[in-house]
Amino acid sequence: MRSIGHFIGGKAVKGTSGRFADVYQPMTGDVQAQVALATKAELRAAVENAKAAQPAWAATNPQRRARILMKFLELVARDNDTMAELLAREHGKTIPDAKGDILRGVEVVEFVLGVPHLMKGEYTEGAGPGIDIYSLRQPLGVVAGITPFNFPAMIPMWQFAPAIAAGNAFILKPSERDPGVPMRLAELMLEAGLPAGILNVVNGDKEAVDAILDDPDISAVGFVGSSSIAQYIYERAAATGKRAQCFGGAKNHMIVMPDADMDQAVDALVGSGYGAAGERCMAVSVAVPVGKTTGDRLMEKLIPRVESLKIGPSIDPSADFGPLVTKAALDRVRNYVDIGVKEGATLAVDGRGFKMQGYENGFYMGGCLFDNVTKDMRIYKEEIFGPVLSVVRAHDFDEALRLPSEHEYGNGVAIFTRDGDSAREFAARVNVGMVGINVPIPVPVAYFSFGGWKRSGFGDLNQYGADSIRFYTKTKTVTARWPSGVKEGADFAMPTS
Repeated sequence: MRSIGHFIGGKAVKGTSGRFADVYQPMTGDVQAQVALATKAELRAAVENAKAAQPAWAATNPQRRARILMKFLELVARDNDTMAELLAREHGKTIPDAKGDILRGVEVVEFVLGVPHLMKGEYTEGAGPGIDIYSLRQPLGVVAGITPFNFPAMIPMWQFAPAIAAGNAFILKPSERDPGVPMRLAELMLEAGLPAGILNVVNGDKEAVDAILDDPDISAVGFVGSSSIAQYIYERAAATGKRAQCFGGAKNHMIVMPDADMDQAVDALVGSGYGAAGERCMAVSVAVPVGKTTGDRLMEKLIPRVESLKIGPSIDPSADFGPLVTKAALDRVRNYVDIGVKEGATLAVDGRGFKMQGYENGFYMGGCLFDNVTKDMRIYKEEIFGPVLSVVRAHDFDEALRLPSEHEYGNGVAIFTRDGDSAREFAARVNVGMVGINVPIPVPVAYFSFGGWKRSGFGDLNQYGADSIRFYTKTKTVTARWPSGVKEGADFAMPTS
């Protein structure tokens, strides 16, 4: 059985805590590896290595830093197939989905190759008599990221690529459920020429998280996970003077207007609602048809599509989605379906009894579809994070607009319509951070930024795009005047221009 430790100071090291977590094979239900859970001392060792290496890295010009990231991209492309298989075998998502996970991370690395431009400051000549003012963007020092199980390649790259490009050293604490790919990414960064100590991977649980939050030498922390933990990390980071960006849960709605292309809408709902077994923070989990006729037409087409979904092992190229990540995750989703039935929602498609022939102990579940869900039900209010789609019928456009706007989560939302006026008004008025118009999963491209509102996001700067460089740097403003422009005598008045 594989044993996974940590990656500290450019080396794979064994854990010393004596505590381990099982890494499951979701397809079969077997334990395939054990990952060490770090102590505070092990986290501190990573910080010490990062702290020692960071000044020289910050002094390396940004173009040379970008060249190492360019080499890293070559190595990721070289190992893409083997990494995708490792990711699929630890997470449970299909191989094509795993490759998409890697690619969306790669796109952010590609964007930050422009770090020489992104870190440029501003300059004003003659801001006052003989005075010039200019600003500098400088790295924070040692920063950290705490990443979730559902995107073990993409989100680590979203965090460490801009941080490292900007001249910081990075401590990555990935999910203990699927740590293989994050460890491999660190090895590839070292192979690409990154100095030892600039990227460290510390595997662990809450003990490692709290050590990150309490360490005085860590200046900033990024997090993606549930909203309750995002709020905890944000508050604790703020209490210790750290900069923080923390992204939480979601309940993403897709509004289906009466004039929508219904076949297109159904395709979008099936792909975005059930892909990756629903284990995506941008999965559509609520469909909102506007009007009874629209709702009836939607259900007529949606039910057979959900019933015909092909669930299979992650290595099956024809599978629509694979197993959930752990048995605990499977039990949690099944429990939510039970709750929905008790609450009075109509379970139009029931996937709870699905068993995969030859993989009976795997963590599989068929697609579930609820109709007649109301906004007071738990299955509407809470994030299920599984292959479950709820249909909430709205009488008109204004009711459909209010549903996502008033929900406590505000990550993503979509509207499907042929009417440009309706789409424009919806995009302008909806109280949600990312909006799709005839796009079901509105994850922005790498040169914009990703971030939700309300309890989906804590902090004022988003992930990737220009915001990532702002987050991982601090601005220093210099006001300069040389002796020839200085008048003799003290000036006791407040300086003005």
